[in-house]
Amino acid sequence: MKSVLSGHNVQLALEAIVQNKMRALLTSLGILFGVASVIAMLAIGEGAQRDILKQLQLLGANNIIISTVDVQTEGDVNDGLAPASKPKFSPGLTIEDAKSIQNLEYVDWVSPETVYRTTFVRDGYQRSGNLVGVNNHFFETSSFTLQQGSLFSNVQLETGAPVCIIGKSVESRFFTKEGAIGKKIKCGRVWLTVVGVLEERSIAQEHIQRLGIRDYNMDVYTPLSCLLMRFRNRALVTERNLSQERGGMNVVVLDDGQSDEDREEKQNYHQLDRLVVRVADTEYMSQLAGIVNRMLQRRHNGVTDVEVVIPEELLANEKETRRIFGFVLLAIASISLIVGGIGIMNIMLASVIERTREIGVRLSLGATKKDVVGQFVAEAVAISLAGGAVGVALGVSISVLVKELFEITTVVTPFSVALSLSVSVATGLAFGIMPAKKAAMKDPVECLRYE
Repeated sequence: MKSVLSGHNVQLALEAIVQNKMRALLTSLGILFGVASVIAMLAIGEGAQRDILKQLQLLGANNIIISTVDVQTEGDVNDGLAPASKPKFSPGLTIEDAKSIQNLEYVDWVSPETVYRTTFVRDGYQRSGNLVGVNNHFFETSSFTLQQGSLFSNVQLETGAPVCIIGKSVESRFFTKEGAIGKKIKCGRVWLTVVGVLEERSIAQEHIQRLGIRDYNMDVYTPLSCLLMRFRNRALVTERNLSQERGGMNVVVLDDGQSDEDREEKQNYHQLDRLVVRVADTEYMSQLAGIVNRMLQRRHNGVTDVEVVIPEELLANEKETRRIFGFVLLAIASISLIVGGIGIMNIMLASVIERTREIGVRLSLGATKKDVVGQFVAEAVAISLAGGAVGVALGVSISVLVKELFEITTVVTPFSVALSLSVSVATGLAFGIMPAKKAAMKDPVECLRYE
């Protein structure tokens, strides 16, 4: 191939392209749009891959997430003669559930989490936000990094000390004039001392809605024992309290002055809002999730008020769906390349007929069949390579446009550019070789007689 695509043959090919600019441009359009499609599709696929990895980082690769849900009941068939059975009362998701799960094999640790909606006040500034009761495992399961200060000490966790770790946005809003470490911020009616500040985490709004997570940068974190002792322990809510809140005691309240959030909080009987279980080996994720689900069913008297989710499986399904969709789009883009290659072959065949006399002159003056093959192959490769280069630029532009207009993550990698250019060159070779051989096989005498 090196001798076929000699410098002289390449020069003749480029001269022929320059002499027929419009034809070369129209010939390269198929390759141009095909390469642009491939670049755009690979960019969307790579963006989706990185998007999923970000989601997995937010939720944790080895985590099982247990969250509270509305009670799901399946009523018994009742013919109206017998009274319906009274629904069972569940204690809700509690610390005791967390301790029971911690004792299971292959469980590294359990991270409990309780969210309390309150107001933050300092130096005349006030803002509503989430006070989150956690232990130190929470920051590891969620891949948080401290920017300043330290995590909670064992003494602070055990005694429920009034301390907190704040998100970066809380620091920027309430501690603009001085450092936050060692200072106090009022959460509800309690003053908490700041012992740590988290690094800012950029979380897309799409992830917040899809994964059901919060904007962690605006949260204040305190030891779980502190939240339960100094703010609210929902495990102390009784069935009588819930019945009163729901109107089961025929209590008529015209206006209790409470917001919807207050009523929802009082009707919530779960001591914990979420548990994150870190599993030692992903091999046991599914089996362990099943065991945890059955355990919680027994502990909650058969009431289905929690949901056990394996984020890795959810994201794996999403990844497989996106991968199949990407293959379909890539196949469609490849069809454009094939069509472009057929266009090159058709034009080159027409060019061979048009330049029959030129071929005869070259062969009669001593050019070999390899020289003729090299000239036409070089011309086909040059056309496809030029179309591929412009197609790469167009594909990158399309990727940027898709990202801006549809807010879809797109990533153009050097591999996708190299692959597209290689495919365009390969297309030129594959579809240019037959016209080149046809030109080389012509009889010089017949070519010179051709009009």
